[in-house]
Amino acid sequence: MVEGYRVGPDYIEAHRVFVAVEGAADGAGPGGRATGREAGKATEPEAGQGTERVWGFYALMVEPGELDLMFVADQAQGYGIGRRLIGHMLDEARRAGLDSVRVVSHPPAEGFYRSMGARLVGTVPANPPAVRWDRPEFAFLVGSGGKKSLVR
Repeated sequence: MVEGYRVGPDYIEAHRVFVAVEGAADGAGPGGRATGREAGKATEPEAGQGTERVWGFYALMVEPGELDLMFVADQAQGYGIGRRLIGHMLDEARRAGLDSVRVVSHPPAEGFYRSMGARLVGTVPANPPAVRWDRPEFAFLVGSGGKKSLVR
């Protein structure tokens, strides 16, 4: 589903997008490497590192709190990258003062979000022709004591 999916510079400029890339030292991902860092931000490449492979990414909206996009490459699934991205997202949400983060999930990802502790709060109906299926709506309770909340 996400093969060839691209997030352009306009989206990255307007949103907080974080990526998991090959070549970092935290030990996740195929080949044992991944990291979470904000997309579009300059970083020092590690010694001997060429082009980085993106294993996954997410975008966090803070007004209101919502996980707008999250993808992990098919070949990178099962290595804990999604779990690390969710952990990073929850840390970012806490720093932003959010109490909760909304997720409108692709139905096959429902089990993943449940396993990460998200609570099912509803269903978003299909909206043809763009989206032809109902989607589960989840909320992560962030526990920041912050001022913004989504959970109804």
